[in-house]
Parts: sequence; C-alpha cells; structure tokens
Amino acid sequence: MENGHLQTSTGHRTDDRIKLNVGGKLFETTLSTIQTGGSDSLLAALSSRTSDDPDPVFIDRDPEIFSVILSLLRSDGLPSTARRFSKQELADEALYYGIESQLKTAMLPPPFSGIDASIVTTVHPASDGLPSAITAGGDGSIWIAHGGQISSYDWNLSHAGTIRTHLEDINSICRVYPEIAAVGSESDFGLHFYDFSGVRNMGSIHWTDPADPRIFKSRVTAISNSPSSVFAAFDCPHRENCILVIDKSTLKVVSELSRQSGSSAKNLAVGKLTWLPETGLVVGSSVTCGAFGYSGYIRMWDPRSKEVVWETNEPGSGRSSRFGDSFADVDVDVDESTLFKVCSKSGDLAMADLRNLGDDPWVYLQDKNPSMRNTKGGADSNSVICCYKSQAFVSRGGALEVWSRPPKAENRVDRESEVCEGLYRRNFMDKEEDAQRGIIKKIEGGGNRLFVVREDVEGIEVWESSHSSGAVSVL
Repeated sequence: MENGHLQTSTGHRTDDRIKLNVGGKLFETTLSTIQTGGSDSLLAALSSRTSDDPDPVFIDRDPEIFSVILSLLRSDGLPSTARRFSKQELADEALYYGIESQLKTAMLPPPFSGIDASIVTTVHPASDGLPSAITAGGDGSIWIAHGGQISSYDWNLSHAGTIRTHLEDINSICRVYPEIAAVGSESDFGLHFYDFSGVRNMGSIHWTDPADPRIFKSRVTAISNSPSSVFAAFDCPHRENCILVIDKSTLKVVSELSRQSGSSAKNLAVGKLTWLPETGLVVGSSVTCGAFGYSGYIRMWDPRSKEVVWETNEPGSGRSSRFGDSFADVDVDVDESTLFKVCSKSGDLAMADLRNLGDDPWVYLQDKNPSMRNTKGGADSNSVICCYKSQAFVSRGGALEVWSRPPKAENRVDRESEVCEGLYRRNFMDKEEDAQRGIIKKIEGGGNRLFVVREDVEGIEVWESSHSSGAVSVL
C-alpha cells in the first residue's frame, strides 16, 4: 500500500488509469474497474498497461457494446443503453472479455413473485415444436423434449443445442447432472441417460425380474433425483409397477420401492415424484380419472428402509377425502415442507405440513380476497399445481393463479371445518384473454422463472417478475 492506495502485483496502483481503443473509439478507466472482471478475464490481462504507455491498448470489437460492458464492471448493473442489443449479442461479448459470470448476475431475473409476473418470451424449439416434457435448471435454463428430440436453452434462453434420441413420445425428463438428462418415453421401454456435452447415450436402465414373467417392457412414468440417487417409476403392460432407486455415480439399480399390481387406483404407477432434501424421503402421487371421477393416492417412502412411512388414498375414509371431491393434482413445496393438493370438483386448494402428517392432515385454504370473488375460480377437470419459491401456482384449464403468503399472514383455522383463512392469498397472474391461449398441461419453476406448457400449443411460455416490482397482493 502506498499513501493509502492499493498496488497490484505489477506495482501499479488500482486507481491508475488505463486507456483502451475499442474499434477506433477511445475509453479511459481505472485498473480497479478493469480488475472487477476477475483474474481470468481478458481485461484483467491488460492491467499491466497503464497511462504510462504511449499508445492505448487496441481491441478490435464493437465499441458501443463495450460501453455496456464497461458500465457493467463499474456498477454491477446494466445501463439503459443495453436495451439496444439482444441478449445474445451481450452474451457473446461477455464471453469474449471473460466476464460471463458478471453479465449472468446482472441479467438474471429478480426474485420470482407470481403477483408481479408476466410473460417475457416464448421459447420455440426448431422442429416438432409441441413440448412433451420439460426440466428447468436452477440458473433459469430449460431442457425441452419435443418428439424424439431434446433441445437445451441456457440461462440466457439462447439455444445451446439439440440432440436426437432413439426414443419417441418422451414423457419424462429430469436433469440429474448439469449436462446429463434422465429420460423416459410413453412408447419405448426403460430409463435412458443422455450426455449433452458429448451428445451420446450413456446407457439405459430396465426393470426386470427373472422370477416374475409379468415384469417386462416397463415404461417410465416419473423421475426425480437426489445428490446421490435417481428415482424412477416404472409401469409394465399388465400394470405391475414400482420405483427403482439408481446410483447416480454408477447408473446401477440399488433397490426397489413400492412394488404393486396396479389392479386398482390405490396401486397404479406413480405419476409424480419428489425427493425431500430435509428428510431424505420420497413423495409420490398417482391420479386417475374415470367414469366416477378422480381417484388416487399420495405416499411417502424412506429409501433407506424401503418402507412406506405415510399414505393417503382418495376416495377414502375420513373427512380429508371430501368424498366425491378427490384431488386432481398434487405437488410439494420443498422449501416450506408443505404438501398441496387441488380438488377436482370444488377447485379448493388444501395444504398439509409434511412434518406433522396424520390421518387427516389437510387444511383447506379459503380465499378472502374480495376482488377475486365470483371470477374465474372454481373447479376444472384440467387442474395443475406447481410449488415454487414458497408459492403455489394453480391452473384451471387455461387460467393461471398464484397462492402466496401476504405480509404478516395470520393462520386462522376453523377446527370444525378445517378451513384456513389468511395464511395464503389468491391472485390471478393472467388476463382473461391470456387464458384463451390453451389448456395448461405443465408448470415448472427454475432460476426465478416459471415455464408454462399449454396443450397443442408450440413453445414454452417464460414468466418473470419485473425488476421494478413493488407489487403486493390486494387485501
């Protein structure tokens, strides 16, 4: 340190100036700003050049975009002039200068709030554009299965590549590693692993049992994973089904959970799987709709003991079933350790504490928002629920709504009716005309984005919150 100023390893002070000639336009900044890009960046490599050099460093790049890059290094944010360039143009320049991480931080959407969310773009695969399955990454990236292909889109929603699999009608996809997907198909047998980095099939897992001839040609119905395991639900033509636990490091089957005949709604193959990091348990659900309405089950397994530790069936005994109003869909809020279900007839939303489950764990949420009365709510035979960022997103046909905790929420439960008031508040995310775009079939969150798939509609809707959001629910 010299007179209170830091020095670099070359002996220069961090407040020394450096001149750059980018595409014929002169820029002048300080070493400290340049070094903000990190030691591996191109600009940091130029930090040995200071104002003592007779000529500025020449960089043969677009000076207009560089001014955005320089502003990013100075303030950790993007200036308004960045709007003149596409996300891909900015990403390409950030890659050239070696400051992708800074740009990624600045460009990622703000914390996701369903109340303030809107559609920002639609991602369209190049061919066979009807999505059949999706999996979102924690960085906002998305992998889309369409036909027998899987297209990858990075955090910037730029197309990163497409691989053609040997499968048709992919119905399940799960990202088990940053570049590896586990995939199942409605028309092909087994669980298959694909490596995006090497564009190759890494292998397949099949459910077999030499002692039981009924176990053959098993198809995958749901996939989830933990840091060490992949959980895949398999279903045979004669309805025998189970969940296989697969070691992620060896891609070998470790154990078998929940083998059942599939002879009734209580024994059908699992349609949705979720691993709970807090307890290491696995939650699975199955829903079917027949002439007498919806029926299904929710179960929780301990992969270590291979035992069912809790289950509920609907229709079933007890008040929790609301006989004739079974759940149409189920999802788990992993962050809040809460289980949600949406009822098939009433459209009511109910929640249960995963840490305090019993014979009758459900508390039904009552909407007390006066602005939401007598509007689009109610039941729908195409209800879908997705939990993300401590919010429950529910679609009833084409409409999309969010249930979120209002500020200073009070949990008031009427013990007689098991109805909860005030804990969650409902708001619609879309306009009336938006709901006409098609029935929502899948919802998934990742990277502060919500991805929505509609029936027979090409592409994936991408929902984000506004950077200037200050919205709160209407009380």
